[in-house]
Amino acid sequence: MTSPLSLADQITLELRADIIGGRLIPGMALIENNLVSAYNASRNTIREALHRLGQEGLTRYVRNKGVMVRRLGVDDVRDVFKVRRTLELQAILTSKPLSEYQSDRMLEALEAAELAREREDWRAVGTHGLAFHQHIVGLMRSPLLDEFFTNVVAQLRLVFCSAPDEARFQAPWLARDRQIHDLLAEGNKRAAHDELSLYLDDSEQLLLHLLTPANPH
Repeated sequence: MTSPLSLADQITLELRADIIGGRLIPGMALIENNLVSAYNASRNTIREALHRLGQEGLTRYVRNKGVMVRRLGVDDVRDVFKVRRTLELQAILTSKPLSEYQSDRMLEALEAAELAREREDWRAVGTHGLAFHQHIVGLMRSPLLDEFFTNVVAQLRLVFCSAPDEARFQAPWLARDRQIHDLLAEGNKRAAHDELSLYLDDSEQLLLHLLTPANPH
């Protein structure tokens, strides 16, 4: 039996969800007084939640400014993708045949992303796309890995915010996500693994390109 979440736990989860949902973006200040009012919590509880987000690599303390949502750099992106390759590719290779429930959850994320694309809500497209990849890691049936990967997803969302043209950045991935699902549904794990491996290579290179200043020469 799991113990109930403390208020600091709940606030940490909600703030992390706001990052994944694109509602808190890099450089945004997390102001203690506002959070105390918003959550009807003590200052110590808010500080504990902010400290946890800092430990997760999602915020940082800036002198004279307070706690800010982090901007991630090139090294952070490389590290995030190292983790993604380890977990997502392993999840596909070691997974049992896709159950109807697992397939349905993946399809729900894909269909939500496609609806968001029709509305041109590119932030939501990214959020639902990330949910699809959380379901891939979910194939390993490990609550610990699911929790860990949620933090990775939050960091990834902070990198997405670097894209100057979110529509152009998000548009190519939906069809590729659906192809990965379809290969898994057909039981073709090797092809799904290879497609995801290429997908991660392309995604990492695009994000690194966005974060690397153009060479003036």
